[in-house]
Amino acid sequence: MFEEFSRRNRAVMAAMSLAANHDWGDVSLAAIASEANLTMADLRREFVCKNDILRAFQSEVDAQVLSRSKPAGPDDTVRDQVFDAIMTRFEVMGPHKEALKRIVAYFRCHPGEASMFVCTRMVTQYWTLANAGAKLNGPAALVRIAGLSAVYGKAFSVWLEDDSPSLDKTMATLDRGLANGERGMQSLEKACETFCGFVRGLKRNFESKNKPNGKPSPDPEPTPSSA
Repeated sequence: MFEEFSRRNRAVMAAMSLAANHDWGDVSLAAIASEANLTMADLRREFVCKNDILRAFQSEVDAQVLSRSKPAGPDDTVRDQVFDAIMTRFEVMGPHKEALKRIVAYFRCHPGEASMFVCTRMVTQYWTLANAGAKLNGPAALVRIAGLSAVYGKAFSVWLEDDSPSLDKTMATLDRGLANGERGMQSLEKACETFCGFVRGLKRNFESKNKPNGKPSPDPEPTPSSA
């Protein structure tokens, strides 16, 4: 991860290294620049603020997970692929677990700042679903993304405290969450199909009532033009 030693990647690695041993609120931009052997000007050229460094970390994790994904087999479902992608994500983030624990602890005390990452988290789930071949068109797409975000959030919280090599608790939580989410989406899609069918039926009935003998109403007689 972060093989390219660009200024951007050096800054991200420095931030995560400092976060592993300090509260995230105490990690300053100056300290990150010093740890990465960069000037403050270098840091500003790459990032808008300190939280922007965390967004860069998330983006790199996204890219790593996507690069490790394997083509789906004939029996692989979308759920199977999403499960594998999220577990791969935990594997990629493994070396930074201590830093992530401290960062999460900070944001739990600062929910206003945490809300700034909602969009980033949704983008991550969008790419996870897109890579798994999930349907991402229509109004149900947002429900899928938001639902997976909730499932991932719960699994992530368990993963932070799961120190077992096999991550049994994490996998059980994730599997249960995906199963519940899949059933919920199926119920929602059926309800949408029923509702849409009802609306189409109402439309047909309304149109037939306004057409005598099933034929379109004749055009009104033209009014004579004034002289």
